[in-house]
Amino acid sequence: MKTDLAKTLSIRGQHGLFNYIAQSRTGAIVEAFEDKKRSNFSANAGITTLEDISIYTAEGEVKLKEVFGKMHEVLGEADAPTAKADAADLKALFAKVIPNYDADRFYVSHMKKVCEWYNALKNYASLDFVTDEEREAEAQKEA
Repeated sequence: MKTDLAKTLSIRGQHGLFNYIAQSRTGAIVEAFEDKKRSNFSANAGITTLEDISIYTAEGEVKLKEVFGKMHEVLGEADAPTAKADAADLKALFAKVIPNYDADRFYVSHMKKVCEWYNALKNYASLDFVTDEEREAEAQKEA
């Protein structure tokens, strides 16, 4: 099953990724990728969809979906380095994945987060992502 990055959420202060389930009176009902537990987070909890995240490069920005695809090409079936990995290892990985990343704006802490998300998607969801066209076709079916 394909992963919809528009419904895949990162929540500030929370470990891992979440799948959007529904809107609640005060925010959003989400399900954790790892343990499938459902929670309700308020609208001001710092909820971000992975679809909206980009990595800074010398030429502009690269969407996270493209970064994950390039990481899969470089890593194959191996997991990305963990958050405890050496900074030099992370920089070496991203030098292969995005050779022109902007080192002044894409920090090691960001690299750790991207690796954590990559591993969560690889292990609990799919690295095959829903396209905008597929999302539009699904919306038209529901209408």
